[in-house]
Amino acid sequence: MAVDNTKLFIKYKETRDVEIRNELVLIYMNIVKYVAMSLRNVYAKYGDLDDIVNEGVIALINAVETFDTERGVKFETYANLKIKGAIIDYVRKQDWIPRQVRKFGKELDETYNLLYTELGRSPTNNEIAERMGLTKEKFAKSMADAAGSMTLSFEELLYEDNFSDKGGLANEADRSIYEQELRAVVTEAIETLNPKQKQVISLHYYERLKFVEIAKVIGVSESRVCQIHSKSMLYLKRRLEDYIKM
Repeated sequence: MAVDNTKLFIKYKETRDVEIRNELVLIYMNIVKYVAMSLRNVYAKYGDLDDIVNEGVIALINAVETFDTERGVKFETYANLKIKGAIIDYVRKQDWIPRQVRKFGKELDETYNLLYTELGRSPTNNEIAERMGLTKEKFAKSMADAAGSMTLSFEELLYEDNFSDKGGLANEADRSIYEQELRAVVTEAIETLNPKQKQVISLHYYERLKFVEIAKVIGVSESRVCQIHSKSMLYLKRRLEDYIKM
């Protein structure tokens, strides 16, 4: 059961005692570890976990500094949003993803959305490859290579487009409510994936397995898992974008 540290936060707000702040940071360090692990496939191929955790700790300290107990929002929710946003921003600024991979990801996203609109359904890999002028083999390899950037793009969509002030979410209470609603929309969208896609997404985002671990579980190559993941992200992003525009 979660412990109520409201009195400790109030005491820190009154005194600004660094020792109290550090005590709160230690109490909530598990949030940093959780967020860092939940986003690990965003940076696993390019970044170092220690660097990511360091960014998360800085964001946690900032969350402790700025948390307002009178807002009626759990600190865990507030800190999670701050830490996730800081890590995503850090990863994006590092520009770890090769330019060619990033370029393919952008073209893939645009082609998928164009075909989705034209066909009124999720296009097949062959249809996307043909429209992009790529062979099946080249397309499959590029899809696998783009898995990391697809994850980052999806996380950016969830965080930036839905939790920024421009979205009209005036405070953390609104954000928390909207996050719950968004999670329900994502869950509904996941249910419409085909069985293999649903399995990959479930193992990756809910069971926290890496792509190589998922490959062993479902008996396919890691490259194939990356392809399935990328295609699933295209579909989920499209569904979320349709929801955001409502």
